[in-house]
Amino acid sequence: MPALGIDFAVHVDGLSAFFLVLITGVGSMVFLYAAGYMSGDRRSPRLFLLLTLFMFAMMGCVSADNLLTLFVFWELTSIISFLLVGFNHQQQNSRQSAQQALMVTAGGGLFLLAGFILLGQIAGTYSISSLLLQADSLVQQPGIHVALVLIWIGCFTKSAQFPFHFWLPNAMTAPTPVSAYLHSATMVKLGVYLLARLDPAFDSLPLWRYGLVIVGSLTALLAVTHALRERDLKRILAWSTVAALGTLTLLVGLPGPHAALAVAAFLLAHALYKAPLFFVAGNVDHGAGTRIIDDLHGMRRYMPWTASAALLAGVSMAGIPASFGFIAKDVMTAAKSEADLFFLVSAGTILVSAVSVAVAAVAAVRIFWGQDNCPAEARLHEGHWPMLVPPLAIACMGIAFGLAPGWVNPLIISTAQSMTPTADMNALVSPWHALSGPVLLTQLLAIGIGLVIYLSWDKLHQFMDHVKPLDRWGPTAWYHKKLKGIPYGAALVTRSLQHGRLVHYTALLLVFIAVILAIVLLTVTLPRFQWPAWQAVSWPIFLALSIIAVGAIVSVFLRANLLLVLVSGLVGYGSALFFLFTSAPDLALTQFFMETVLVVVAVAALLHLSRSRIAPVNDRYRPWHMLLAILIGLVFCIIFLISTSATMNEALASFFAQKSWTEAYGKNVVNVIIVDFRALDTLGEIAVVAFALLAAVPLLAGIRSHRKSAAQTREVE
Repeated sequence: MPALGIDFAVHVDGLSAFFLVLITGVGSMVFLYAAGYMSGDRRSPRLFLLLTLFMFAMMGCVSADNLLTLFVFWELTSIISFLLVGFNHQQQNSRQSAQQALMVTAGGGLFLLAGFILLGQIAGTYSISSLLLQADSLVQQPGIHVALVLIWIGCFTKSAQFPFHFWLPNAMTAPTPVSAYLHSATMVKLGVYLLARLDPAFDSLPLWRYGLVIVGSLTALLAVTHALRERDLKRILAWSTVAALGTLTLLVGLPGPHAALAVAAFLLAHALYKAPLFFVAGNVDHGAGTRIIDDLHGMRRYMPWTASAALLAGVSMAGIPASFGFIAKDVMTAAKSEADLFFLVSAGTILVSAVSVAVAAVAAVRIFWGQDNCPAEARLHEGHWPMLVPPLAIACMGIAFGLAPGWVNPLIISTAQSMTPTADMNALVSPWHALSGPVLLTQLLAIGIGLVIYLSWDKLHQFMDHVKPLDRWGPTAWYHKKLKGIPYGAALVTRSLQHGRLVHYTALLLVFIAVILAIVLLTVTLPRFQWPAWQAVSWPIFLALSIIAVGAIVSVFLRANLLLVLVSGLVGYGSALFFLFTSAPDLALTQFFMETVLVVVAVAALLHLSRSRIAPVNDRYRPWHMLLAILIGLVFCIIFLISTSATMNEALASFFAQKSWTEAYGKNVVNVIIVDFRALDTLGEIAVVAFALLAAVPLLAGIRSHRKSAAQTREVE
């Protein structure tokens, strides 16, 4: 739609290519895993169809160069994720989780759309590449902060940032392939992608930098706190994902080339260890029938390949040397050292890294090693090969890229250059650089604290389980209270507006119309209003206007329904005469016919109902009705005066006069306009007449049938 500035432009740079690699690479492994996970399930075709549509939507999001086109794909991911999270729709918790995910992400999408429209209006274009080119002028425009806050809300809801972080762990009711794909590698990182995409334009704004750092830090700290309260392996991994997303948001807000490198490196590292760990959680659930960590020990005896994948992925997640996670954390440490971070933020990031180490130990050590406490009758088994190849392959990549980061250096550097185009970057990702100086000490400190947290996991869980404020006053409690309030609010609105009194419905509608028109008149039209020049009125038109006025005035004082209908009909007949004498015979004929049908049907109905009891009009409403009538009349009188005072544009009349004979072959211009140029308008008038007949026929037939039955009753009596 070029008139609205919307096109299907595609722009693929380093950042887009990086996400396309994640979407298609991890997606391929997810498809292979799903083939084994859903083996023998009749619903597998539906799962593969939804996953394919989701992959398409994600590819559209990261490659679209138009803000509104990106929004279409953005909302498509929300809708498809709703279907995927609620895949087991026969279970109530799955339906509730899907509903929550849709309400949060799609609700945030509305804010995102408002931000996109405002940003496009400020910049004069919806092209993302054009926006980035005019970054220097954009940051000085009024209203840019409002647009960015609206966009933030959309990004924060999609990427589960505070205060919208609660929906992601609840979405773990989805099948494991969905969790591994949507909630570790792709959809939840879409908000981070958009922030990274817009970062070159707005990273100079203090609001952008400090806002992202604060929100990201708070999200990460809250997430690791919640992780300590969980016993379900998938929910533990989900909260660690929320913490990782908070860290990514923090990194986007940091200045300097190392920050862009850290975002790219950590995006890749997180996908390489979190997707295998979700696969591992699925294998454990599939083979043991539970994901509760208290019931899982010594699983390596029954699931050796899954244990190997968990160990490799856990090494990368914990940031152990010789893994790509270690290199990613090296670049992250360098990025934080370049920025002027608050002390609390710096300490918080170390705590987040330490809890990540503990979560990695829970997933890779606690479950698979130690004394076997599984019941003898349990039939524990390893998964099929399609369920083993994906976690092993991706986890091995995490180790291989840690030993030879040169393989992914071009991808990471091109991604970072898309975020910081002016920076001169070299191959900063190096395993040897990570083994030197304060970086190694920071990593060792995080690993040491993480081991302490792992060894004290149960005690910390018992302590955190008694921290009730998180349950009573947190965002989750707020969401549930608002959700419960929706039916009460709907009932209140229904009782106030849908009360069954037609007079009140009409009054409310007229008040709304009058207020809206009055606002437009006062703000736009009246300041430029000029009183129209007086023109003499012909006697036929004066007669028609007199009939209208007499019918309207006399109707006000009548109380008998039959007389009221007959006298008010003068308004309609007078209008028909007015149309006739002002060269509008088509309108006159339609008005005359409609008024006749209305009067005849109304009189017949009133005569039929004359013996019935009709509720009288409450006199206490009459002053308000009079005031409303005066208001409506005044507003439309002003509109009429404004329309008559305006200078008429003769272009349309000249067009009809010139084209009537040459193109429509008619000498009567009015007939040509009605039949040719405004045929749809004429069709509308015909439809009005037809609907009037259709409405009158059953009413008259009902009256006739009732009279016949009444006559038969009298004859029987």
